[in-house]
Amino acid sequence: MGPMIKVGLTGGIGSGKSTVTGLLLERGLPVVDADQIARDIVQPGQPALAELAEVFGEDIIRGDGSLDRAGLAAKAFVDAEHTALLNSITHPRIAAETARRFDAAEKAGEQAVVYDMPLLVDKGLDRGMDLVVVVDVDVEERVRRLVGSRGLGEEDVRRRIAAQVPDDVRRAAADVVIDNNGSLEDLPAQVDALVERIRAV
Repeated sequence: MGPMIKVGLTGGIGSGKSTVTGLLLERGLPVVDADQIARDIVQPGQPALAELAEVFGEDIIRGDGSLDRAGLAAKAFVDAEHTALLNSITHPRIAAETARRFDAAEKAGEQAVVYDMPLLVDKGLDRGMDLVVVVDVDVEERVRRLVGSRGLGEEDVRRRIAAQVPDDVRRAAADVVIDNNGSLEDLPAQVDALVERIRAV
């Protein structure tokens, strides 16, 4: 068996990427979730949390020992310098934990692992993947879904979409595009085809 295949999975906010991730998990593919890792490294007892409190103040820790995310954001995103400070604490730990999880999947004899990363293309991480999968939905449809299902304001949704790389840039980086403009019933067949392609490598 050849080296483990790294499959980068991405999509803009409201694209339904997490639904596709769920379908891949159901089909037996292990998933390394970037957002989950970012949450895990700041759990109580983790070195990053202690370091963040040291740099940004103890009041970013709640009474129960967990991180007050809004409190940290209010201090970390005031200017580029503070944001860089936050990143210097969290990014190396996120990178190390991501590598550890890839390694664990390889040691477990997995043929492929899915890296679920919203900013895969934004951060240029797609170049380190063997296969890049983009879940694609038209902007207007994403706005409609997010305003309808998450109760977010339209302006807020459009601002979040604009903060990510444009859809055409994301699509250009894709080896496989999963079209999620239709209904959820249209997804399983596309995911099955993707899994077949991965297994055939």
